[in-house]
Amino acid sequence: MVGSDIEKVLVPKEEVEEIVKRLGEQITNDFLGEELIVVCILKGSCIFFSDLVREINLDVKFDFMVLSSYGNSTTSSREVKIIKDLSEDIKGKNVLVVEDIIDSGRTIKSLKELLEKREPKCLKIVTMLNKPDRREVDIVTDYNGKVIPDEFVIGYGLDYAQNYRNLKDICVLSPSVYMK
Repeated sequence: MVGSDIEKVLVPKEEVEEIVKRLGEQITNDFLGEELIVVCILKGSCIFFSDLVREINLDVKFDFMVLSSYGNSTTSSREVKIIKDLSEDIKGKNVLVVEDIIDSGRTIKSLKELLEKREPKCLKIVTMLNKPDRREVDIVTDYNGKVIPDEFVIGYGLDYAQNYRNLKDICVLSPSVYMK
């Protein structure tokens, strides 16, 4: 039962909508008059990505990547695997990477290093959620939705063992679910 799996609502859907609108306006202003390739990191970022790109008032192209560092666990394996790479060459282009959450920072740092080698004109990172208390590496994001405490969150694309992604709110998962 989903309801009993939720410890609390951390970011209600109304606040999520406000955050996405604010980020879309910032990105629009920063890239005004330029084309932008917006890269969705699947699967977790898909809902945030879909909402965000509709708030960006620019010419945008979409691309997608699939990375893995968690599997079915609540902690990172520390090994970042590229399951699906970009379809488009990004050399000389403005690129915005859309991430759902930055936790240890290892995944996004590895990705940023990989993409910088491809010589984009500009490479920026936007994250819906930022968890700096868990940071293990130095990584700077360009656009931050919300800083959250060190709790395991689900909903709005975020999952535990591929479940809970479809929740409209961002919620804290009850430890009883993953301590089984």
